[in-house]
Amino acid sequence: MKIKVVDVNGKEIKKLELSDEIFGIEPNRYSIYEAIKNELANARQGTVSTKTKAEVVGSGAKPWKQKGTGRARVGTKRNPVWTHGGVAFGPKPRDFSYVLPKKVKRLAYRSVFSMKIKEDNLVVIDKIELKEGKTKEFLTLLKNIIAKEGRYTLVLTDKDLLVKRAARNLPFVKTLSSVRMNVKDLFYSDKIVLTEEAILSVNEILQKDLKEKVKNKE
Repeated sequence: MKIKVVDVNGKEIKKLELSDEIFGIEPNRYSIYEAIKNELANARQGTVSTKTKAEVVGSGAKPWKQKGTGRARVGTKRNPVWTHGGVAFGPKPRDFSYVLPKKVKRLAYRSVFSMKIKEDNLVVIDKIELKEGKTKEFLTLLKNIIAKEGRYTLVLTDKDLLVKRAARNLPFVKTLSSVRMNVKDLFYSDKIVLTEEAILSVNEILQKDLKEKVKNKE
């Protein structure tokens, strides 16, 4: 498939040939859901902790005798039924992360990119060059490329350090590296903006994974 490439003024300058297997598939929404769920789970700290009746401060003595008082039987003031007692079945520190199959993750990337292209929400710019890496300079450039307001994800290469520095102060812009992306930011963005070098890098990485998949089947 072919996708248009624009310059810093938003004018089309050429067409770029990309793989249909990556940017032109029927989006698989289940893979996107699984990938985002995995990313959110892996980001959880899992440090929340409550105290059981063995851990709270308090006497271990029996408050009153078992029989004859007319009150309910109780063994310790630290029991979960009482105020300031322990917590029954409360959360403890744990690791929420798990490994998602690689083929599901790659399918999610291909689905998100294909979906954004179908919705006309993917923009490829030939290159982004900033003289000083200032936020104001970057904002002017962004307005030339995209007229409407929204939430944007900017996919760059590791060489675009000035652009990353200029965009990091903007709450509505998320910058990602072409070799370290995540499905959540790509999916929830109104527009994905990639440099030509970045989209070629993504195309190469995902194409390589497809070739490995075919080879493994053989």
